[in-house]
Amino acid sequence: MKKWTPTHEAPPPLEGPVVPTVVGGTVLWFVLFLVQLPFYGWFDEHGHTWWVWTCLAGAGLGLIGIWYVRKRDAALRRAARDTA
Repeated sequence: MKKWTPTHEAPPPLEGPVVPTVVGGTVLWFVLFLVQLPFYGWFDEHGHTWWVWTCLAGAGLGLIGIWYVRKRDAALRRAARDTA
């Protein structure tokens, strides 16, 4: 098992515009849900209703993600302010 252990340091985490990225993804999931709603009958006939509900679940989880990353961003700013 030793030969599969990495021998280099892990790179530092990448920081970017996390909040706008999660908001954009959440909006995208919700738009996809709304676009598929008029075709619900077709999805039902072909056994693909899970596509519609997956988009709604993505939007719902995205709302939780927005709450989480906003709290995280505020905590990071607070920590940076306290150490400065």
